[in-house]
Amino acid sequence: EDMMTSKQRAALRALANGLPAWFQVGKGGVTENMLADVSAALDAHELVKLTVLKTAGISAKEALAVISERLGAEQVAATGNKVVIYRRSTREGVKHIEF
Repeated sequence: EDMMTSKQRAALRALANGLPAWFQVGKGGVTENMLADVSAALDAHELVKLTVLKTAGISAKEALAVISERLGAEQVAATGNKVVIYRRSTREGVKHIEF
């Protein structure tokens, strides 16, 4: 699996600007349930934004690293308390993000 180019990452960051954060990493940190939900969202949308709450006990960068590694996703950005991840979907009928 090729890593993304900085140009692709920049394009995804720009797209993510308009997205709401669908998930929060809270007191429980990165949980199995949350990973399952985020994985399903990646299958449907390819690009997902999360908010890392202060109570999570890990930084946005740490959360980004853990989630992307567990889900085989690309780290797009950790900005403030927001993280963005990308994974190309293999699901039928999903409109792929074009670079």
